[in-house]
Parts: sequence; structure tokens; C-alpha cells
Amino acid sequence: MRLYVCILPGYDKWVTSSDILSTIGYDNIVQHLNNGRKNCKEFEDFLKERAAVEEKYGKDLLNLGRKRPCGQSEINTLKQALEVFKQQVDNVAQCHIQLAHTLREEARKMEEFREKQKLQQKKTELIMDAVHKQRSLQFKKTMNAKKNYEQKCRDKDEAEQAVHRSANLVNSRQQEKLFVKLATSKTAAEDSEPVWWVQEPPSCLDSEPRHVHSTADKAYMLHVNMLDKIREEWQSEHIKACEVFEAQECERINFFRNALWLHVNQLSQQCVTSDDMYEGVRKSLETCSIEKDIEYFVNQRKTGQSPPAPVMYENFYCPQRNAAPPGKATGPGPTVARRGLPPVPPSVQGDPDYSLLADYSLLYQ
Repeated sequence: MRLYVCILPGYDKWVTSSDILSTIGYDNIVQHLNNGRKNCKEFEDFLKERAAVEEKYGKDLLNLGRKRPCGQSEINTLKQALEVFKQQVDNVAQCHIQLAHTLREEARKMEEFREKQKLQQKKTELIMDAVHKQRSLQFKKTMNAKKNYEQKCRDKDEAEQAVHRSANLVNSRQQEKLFVKLATSKTAAEDSEPVWWVQEPPSCLDSEPRHVHSTADKAYMLHVNMLDKIREEWQSEHIKACEVFEAQECERINFFRNALWLHVNQLSQQCVTSDDMYEGVRKSLETCSIEKDIEYFVNQRKTGQSPPAPVMYENFYCPQRNAAPPGKATGPGPTVARRGLPPVPPSVQGDPDYSLLADYSLLYQ
């Protein structure tokens, strides 16, 4: 992966403080890195959930296409188009399931990157925590040495003032005690500082050296030098840590941006692939012919071209008059024998008269 170099001023230029014990700038960087990893974790969880959505949608779509009937009784060209449609729906479902696997793989890469950065940051934090602890401890020792040194200096000043006030005292023994106290306080407060006597020191001090080494002053200077050495070491480690953290943040932003870019590209590719598959369905529908489908059905299910003959009225007594009208067929069928008309009885005087009218018999009373 290409690591883009940040052109802005580095972290080490903006996180310093005048307080030697302050770690607010360093803490801000660490908090920012932690927030960055948290953002990566949130995107990782998003990818996993999106993968679950895509997989569920793909499986549901797959089951829908395979279990739910969709125009299964269609024929000819429309049936072919429906078969293409079902096949492409199945392909789209498979693509969504494949996209789910791809998204899980991207989530795994994000998790590995996040853990790698966490380990790198932890190593730097361990070094900086040790330096901060050493710096704080040495600063505390230095302040204690300074406090002790200042107290010794105040004791020396008080002794000098007491000597000056007792210059006119006649009691030599009291003056001797003051001189001893002054010499002791000077020795405790200053390093290699000459002791100037107001008058000749007592005989008990003749053997003492005029220049004595101060324990408090020497200890104080030693602690200051040690603190400055630790401060320089801290500053060097601080710059290194800022450079490491800045490089990590540049890498994280670049990785996160590329991952998001790749994700939307994958979604776009899914849409393009689905549209290509649906385009196959559209092309299949273009070949669908209404006339061909109707003709195919007629050829497959035809039963004849002659319509049935009309049903004619048949008189039970006059079968000869049941002939079909001209141009119409009566249809095949057995001929049923019919009996003729009964004979006309002769007229007898006194009997009623019969009269025939067409096919009807009339009886006159």
C-alpha cells in the first residue's frame, strides 16, 4: 500500500507545552488515534452487517425464483422469455451472495489493519509511558532538592544576619557559637563559596578550610542536570513518537478512504452486473411474438374447422316434413319409423262431421 506523506506541519510542532510535566498534547494524539481505530471498527461492523443483508437478500431471492411458480403454463416465445427471466433472477441472487463474501473479506482486512496499528501504537506508548514516569520522578526529586537547598540558603542568611548583629557583643563564647553556625549554614547552602569573617574566627575554626563543598547545593545541581538529561531524552522520544503516530494516521486515513472507495465500487459493480443480466431478459422479451404464441396454441390444441350443425325441430307425426332447409345439413343419424295418419272414418247420418284443414282434424258436433 502506498503511504502518502503528509504535507502539513508534523504533530511534534503542535503538541508541545511550556509545562515540563504536561502530557496534554501527547494525550490528544493518543486519543485521536484511538478514535481513528474506533471509526475503523464501526466501518468494519457496517461491512459485516451489510454482508449479512446481502446474503439474506440473495438467499431469499434464490428461494423465490426456485420455489414460487411464475408463469409455468406459458408456451412458446413467452415461455422462453420467462425461463430466461428466472435464470437471470437466479444469477442476480448468486451475485448478491458473492458480494456478501466479498464484503466479509473486506471487513477482515479492516480488522487486520486495525489490530496491526493497535500493536504499533502500543509499542510506542510503552516507551513514552516509561519516559513520562522517569521524567515525573526526576522532577519530583529535583523539586525536593531545590526545596532543601533554599531552606539551607535561608538558614545561612539568618546566620549571617545574626553574626552582623552580634559584632559588638563582648561575650566571645556567644560570638564563637554564631561563627560556627554561620560556617555550617554556608557549607550546607553554597558550593565552594568563600566565608568572609567579620573578624578573626575563633581558634576552634582555624583548622577548618575557608572553602567548603555544599551538600545541598551539589545535590540540587546534580538533580537539575539529571532532569535536563531526562528532558532531552523525553523530547527525543516525544518527536519519534509523534512521527510514528503521524505516519500511522496518514496510513489509516489512506486505508480507510481506499476501503470506502472500494466498497462503493463493489456496490456499483453489483448494480452494473444486475443490469446486464436484466438486459438479457429484455432482449429475450424482444423476441417474444404475440402472433407466434397464438398460432402455436392453435396448432397444438386445434379440434377441427367445421362448426356443429344446428339442431332442427322434428315433428313426431310428420317425419317427411322434418327435412332441413336448403343449404343446411341435418347431420347424420338413424331414421326413425313413424306411423301414418289414422284413416278418415266415413260419415254416418247422425254422427258428427269431420273436416280436414291442412294437417289438423276438426270435429263438428
